[in-house]
Amino acid sequence: MKKTTSLMLSVAFLVASIACAKDALKANPFTETLALAPAAELPAKAADLVQHAKSRERATTTADVVKAALGINPAAAPAVVGAIASAVPTMASVAAGVAAAEQPKQAAAIAKAAAAAAPSQARKIVLAVCRADPNDYRDIAIAVSQAVPSASKEILNAIATVFPGLKPYIEQALLGYAGNVPSVSTVLDQAVKMAQAATTPGGVSSAMRTPAVAAGQPVTPTSSTTPGTPALGGADVRGPAIGPPYLPLTSTPTNVISGHSGQVPPGGRNYAQP
Repeated sequence: MKKTTSLMLSVAFLVASIACAKDALKANPFTETLALAPAAELPAKAADLVQHAKSRERATTTADVVKAALGINPAAAPAVVGAIASAVPTMASVAAGVAAAEQPKQAAAIAKAAAAAAPSQARKIVLAVCRADPNDYRDIAIAVSQAVPSASKEILNAIATVFPGLKPYIEQALLGYAGNVPSVSTVLDQAVKMAQAATTPGGVSSAMRTPAVAAGQPVTPTSSTTPGTPALGGADVRGPAIGPPYLPLTSTPTNVISGHSGQVPPGGRNYAQP
């Protein structure tokens, strides 16, 4: 009995030791280091850790450093990401994406800070942040365009990559500007309107006059639809009724008295005087 109890205690101790070891491995290695830094120096310290990391470990280090820093001071997210992006531009999108996932309410501010510090990474930053917080894609795109006005095409391309269904409408919206890209917000708003019009029952967008056909869907006339006329969104679409042309009368109408036979007498039938 004693041996059985001892064996069970040994197994329990071993399991507990393994669990503790796993927790220790999961602990962020940079939390303690960053916790010792004064609040004002937190962004700079985070950037320094990323900058001195080995190249092959830099992405992992960036993610861990950002998580540790935001665990200490969540409000410092834009500053931390901006500092890392400035020190190591290639890590701007990694830092921004991780920070946005940790603090989605600050996604736009995080993206703007990253883009301002690393303008050449604007597209990657939009991709990373929008994937972390897709619901705020418009604010994110606009924020980055404000930081890097010359990157409008790259920003719109990133949005089209994250949301493939919006891509044809973005391209359609850009066609009307002959190569001159307007504000990102203008293009996105137009693209969204066209997409909504194409998917709303009975709606027909200016980009796709017959959405069902354009989407490759079969056109099935309903019993109340004129043959050959497609039904959009379940609503009957009818053309104007076509009948024989109207011919005006060339004489005054008269009353005709029918005869007793089908033969017409010489001089014609007797007609009542008007």
